[in-house]
Amino acid sequence: MVDPTLYKKYPKQKIEEALALLEYKKVSGMPKKESITMPTIYIFRHGQTEDNANFIFSGWRDSPLTEKGREQALELAKKLKDKKLDILISSPQIRAIDTMKLAISLNEYAKDREISTDSRIKERGYGELQGKSKLEIQLENPEQLKKYRRSYYEKVKDGESLEDVVKRVEDFCQEIVPLMKLHKLNVAISCHGNSIRGFRKYFENLTPEQVCEVETPLGQDYISYVID
Repeated sequence: MVDPTLYKKYPKQKIEEALALLEYKKVSGMPKKESITMPTIYIFRHGQTEDNANFIFSGWRDSPLTEKGREQALELAKKLKDKKLDILISSPQIRAIDTMKLAISLNEYAKDREISTDSRIKERGYGELQGKSKLEIQLENPEQLKKYRRSYYEKVKDGESLEDVVKRVEDFCQEIVPLMKLHKLNVAISCHGNSIRGFRKYFENLTPEQVCEVETPLGQDYISYVID
């Protein structure tokens, strides 16, 4: 939804062009490596939220799933229906927790399992940008918005850089992976677009430049890695 006051400040065509840039997502390939005999980690992003729909920086603030977001999570549930999921871990943010609940709702093996949370896999903290409009910033200063969203080292005031997120996700992985190996456990992770960038860097050894290019769809699908 576009704030009607923006049409008083900017031409309609400029707003439409900005929306097209914000809505377009060249989704990255979703790597899937799974095993019947070896531990596997399944990782997915939450479904669409009200902030996503309204082009708002969420960061650490909570924003509930939209109806579309719930539908996306239920589409994901069909793909996870027959997976043996031993441990369920979510970001502590409500959009990730609610996505996990829906994503395992068709899985008879996992649907009644406890969902634990870990702050290391929550979304990037956007500091002073949280609650602000991406669309308005795109209209006023598109280069600055690109730097905020797609720089590896840029840190928003009172917030985190992407590098900060990658480091805490790496710390989480260094703890969970040995446990998966030791106890031969499959793990499902519900988190966020930026924390998924951290997981992909850890498991695929991506460069900082490659990490910045990763785009993950809301809900709907998962990535997975075999822990060998």
